[in-house]
Amino acid sequence: MPQMSQVLRERAIGMLIAGMSTRAVARELNVHFSTISRLQRHFREFGSTSNRPQHRRPRVTTPAQDLHIQHVHLQDRLRPATRTAAETIGLHNHRISAQTVRNRCREAHLHARRPHRGLDLTPVRRRNRLEWANAHMRWRLARWRGVVFTDESRFILFRADGRQRVWRHVGKQFSDVNVVDRVAHGGGGVMVWAGICYGRRTQVHFIDGILNAQRYRDEILGPIVVLYIQQHHLMLQHDNARPYVARICTQFLEAENIPVLAWPAYSLDMSPIEHVWDALDRRIRQRVPVPANIQQLCTAIEEEWTNSPQATIDNLINSMRRRCVALHEANGGHTRY
Repeated sequence: MPQMSQVLRERAIGMLIAGMSTRAVARELNVHFSTISRLQRHFREFGSTSNRPQHRRPRVTTPAQDLHIQHVHLQDRLRPATRTAAETIGLHNHRISAQTVRNRCREAHLHARRPHRGLDLTPVRRRNRLEWANAHMRWRLARWRGVVFTDESRFILFRADGRQRVWRHVGKQFSDVNVVDRVAHGGGGVMVWAGICYGRRTQVHFIDGILNAQRYRDEILGPIVVLYIQQHHLMLQHDNARPYVARICTQFLEAENIPVLAWPAYSLDMSPIEHVWDALDRRIRQRVPVPANIQQLCTAIEEEWTNSPQATIDNLINSMRRRCVALHEANGGHTRY
């Protein structure tokens, strides 16, 4: 039933009987159109503007217990409802259910959701991230557009994200039609390196085996990065992976006069190329047919990388100042990026 006072309900019904339209009554009483519509249907069905009596189960917890339940779940965000229910005695010495605990939490707008999987941000890492945000949040858009963001990512053939569901009957979970085969180690995969910047991107480079500092210098920095940056007058960004910050790589970049953007550790949320990798992986999973071997996977990566919209990449580059502001407001903590 609409949440309106009895006087307001009777006044609305009077206006409707007098011939006013539903929208006109809603405007006159400054209420939503759907509220007046529900009130009109209720009056036609029951001939009254009063709410029907509602018969609900009596509450088994006191107001003090309600506050206690909400408090303990605010103090321990990972606490299961079953544990709180087992430790709480309701009115008349009755046990309460886990659903009762969930209902009391929902009354305080607390809902059980999957936690966000974030990196371990120690106080030192948070401080370093905050200092970096303060130093770069006033950068103009033109400076961010002059940075090439590079990274490597691993793509595997078969990935289980835990979101797939199967329609089945009760007790039939082990039937062949209800079982999804799991491939050991994802069926194999490839490591890919690439870079993005405003208006353009590098080609993908497949890394065979383990990438150490010498291979990073000889296979990526020398033949790809240096030429690309000198041609387009850019600044290099790469994270703090050990091969990237090794002495032979830093000395090589200094000798080639390649400017490098300082980067805080554990800051995947600040790198726009991480979103490009995620979108690329989703497009590969949506291909028909899905890649079934390593060669098909490599072909799919090259094709989808080439077909990635440049406008999407440009929007990610343009978001760098907003990312810095969000990191500053989070005091170096986790951000929505």
